[in-house]
Amino acid sequence: MTRIYMVCLLLWITVRVLQAQILLDGQVTVSHLDVARTEGNLFVSMDVNVAGLVLKMNREMVLTPVLRNGTDSLRLPAIIVAGRNRYFYHQRNDSLTDNVLVRRTPKDTVIGYRATVAYKDWMAEALLMMDEGECGCRCEVLMSDGERLAALDFKPKVFKPVFVYLAPQAEPEKIREVSGSAYIDFLVNRTDINEHYRDNYVELQKIRNTIDVVRNDSDTYIISVFIKGFASPEGSYANNSRLAKERTQTLKEYVRKLYEFPDSLMSTAYEPEDWEGLRRYVETSGLPHKTGVMEVIDNDMEPDAREQELKKRYPADYAYLYRKVYPGLRHSDYAVRYHVRTYTDVAEIRRLMKTEPQKLSLQELFLVAQDCVTGSDEYNEVFEIAVRMFPNDETANLNAANTAMGMGDLKNALRYLEKAGDSAEAAYARAVYAALNTDYDMAARLFDGARQRGIAEAADALKQLEEIKK
Repeated sequence: MTRIYMVCLLLWITVRVLQAQILLDGQVTVSHLDVARTEGNLFVSMDVNVAGLVLKMNREMVLTPVLRNGTDSLRLPAIIVAGRNRYFYHQRNDSLTDNVLVRRTPKDTVIGYRATVAYKDWMAEALLMMDEGECGCRCEVLMSDGERLAALDFKPKVFKPVFVYLAPQAEPEKIREVSGSAYIDFLVNRTDINEHYRDNYVELQKIRNTIDVVRNDSDTYIISVFIKGFASPEGSYANNSRLAKERTQTLKEYVRKLYEFPDSLMSTAYEPEDWEGLRRYVETSGLPHKTGVMEVIDNDMEPDAREQELKKRYPADYAYLYRKVYPGLRHSDYAVRYHVRTYTDVAEIRRLMKTEPQKLSLQELFLVAQDCVTGSDEYNEVFEIAVRMFPNDETANLNAANTAMGMGDLKNALRYLEKAGDSAEAAYARAVYAALNTDYDMAARLFDGARQRGIAEAADALKQLEEIKK
């Protein structure tokens, strides 16, 4: 029963004007004006009081309700208030069609006007006007400009959100990191680096380029360089452990001496056999015995026994891995951590936002947002950059969710909201998301919770939901 009742409410929507309208300098008064619509029809009703209208016997006043919206318009049946002679003229000639004919006498002062027309979409925000014209014995109607009776509003009520953005906290110290992998080849059982062996020059240049970019930037200084060496699983675990450790140390000394870094600036680690890297490859591979190879890799037996088991069970797969995959498991991962200075000039931050956004903090990006027109392309771009640079930050995700919802991108908004945390602002944003998805019951519960947690905008949002439900 409840569902049927709600449908009926939606089918009958009314615009009611309570205050009487004065026309023709007080000669005519319109009251009890109602305009209602169903899915297919528009209904107009009003009481038109013509007590103050003075007409000669051969004159008539034509009052024509008109719906107008831009280039679209529709004239409704007219009200003709006629003097004695004009009234009988119409009676004899029957020329009125749907118009309302009234003889102006002292007794006939209030006309109950009713009209029904087919509803068109353009009428949703049309103006209801009253055109006025006077007609003599030759009936050349001289129309005056229409007077406004009502502004219609039959568009479906939609939720109009107010977004609450959260200002990020300042970073105590801006520390950034850039990392990569170098694939340096060593001669069998050797730990010294030959720059001209195979592709070593290119691989060593990767590390140098990474360090140089940071070192040559006046806005930054390096605080640490970390290197971790990996060996592949073939051979004995003990020998691989020795090779990984010593080769990592050799690479560290190569970099330290090249830049004259203090020993305290650099740190190392090593992994004797990169079984995790091997697993990642096999997991996405098309090996004939992929499932079996994975079972061996995940077995908790000793590394040497595991490798022998792999060779024994799946010799063809092992041969492929040894030839194509193992060389890539002999690598050195490196990470350069550095300090970035603070920026306060909005113009400079704008430039860096386009060229080097990784240098900026969330607070610095927020300074640009505050300098933009809310909802503008640049405003939205700031928060998109922020969440790209800080993908796991709750504030960045909350603000990005707001901009996504503002652009109608509810799919990405949901993705950001999942990482937006549990603040009152995040609860409010999830309520906005529910409302935009027309889940008004959920939205109301979330808005009420946000209101109780101090989000002032939630109270207005709840009022909007009440209006929509009405």
